[in-house]
Amino acid sequence: MPLSNFKRSFVAGAALVASSLVALPALAADYIIDHEGAHASINFKIKHLGYSWLTGRFDTFSGTFSFDEKNPAASKVTVEIDTKSINSNHAARDKHLRSGDFLDVSNHPKATFQSTGIEVTGEKSAKIIGDLTLHGVTKSVTLDANYVGGGKDPWGGFRQGFEATTQIALKDFGMKGPGPSSQTVDLSLHVEGIRK
Repeated sequence: MPLSNFKRSFVAGAALVASSLVALPALAADYIIDHEGAHASINFKIKHLGYSWLTGRFDTFSGTFSFDEKNPAASKVTVEIDTKSINSNHAARDKHLRSGDFLDVSNHPKATFQSTGIEVTGEKSAKIIGDLTLHGVTKSVTLDANYVGGGKDPWGGFRQGFEATTQIALKDFGMKGPGPSSQTVDLSLHVEGIRK
C-alpha cells in the first residue's frame, strides 16, 4: 500500500475510533463530599431517659463517592469521621462522650464507612450496605438512602446530593448506653458532593 494511502487509512481509522468513544455511555463520576462548604452533615440522636432526644453531630469528616445516574447500583461511598469532633452542644457532656466510657477517642480517633454494595429500591432510593468501623469494631450496616438531586452549580462545578439514615446498637460496637432506653443511636447523613 502506498504511504499516502496508508496515512489516509490511518487518519480515517483514528477518526472512527474517536467517534466511537464519544458515543460510549458516560462512566461513573467521582465526587468529593463538600464538608468544607458545610454542605454536608453527619448527625445523631439518642433517647435521653426515654423522655426526649439528645441530638448532635460530628463536625469534622471527609469522604468521596462515585455515582452514575444510569447505573446507581455500581456506586461506591467512603467516609472518614474524626470522633473527637463530636458536638452535642454541651462541652462537659462532649468530654464524657470522648472518654473511655463511650467513644474512647484517644484509642479510636477515627470512624469509617466503606460501602460494599448498593441495592436500588426505587427511582430515587436505595439501600447502601457497608462496613462501619466505630470504637475499633467493624460491623455491616445498611443505610436507607434517597437521591436529592444533581446539576451544575454557580461556580462552574457539578454537584450531586443525597440523604441517608440508619440505626445502630451501641452494644454491637462495644459501647454501653447511658441508660436502658438509650441503647440505639439514629444516624442521619446529608451529603453534597462536588465532581472532581
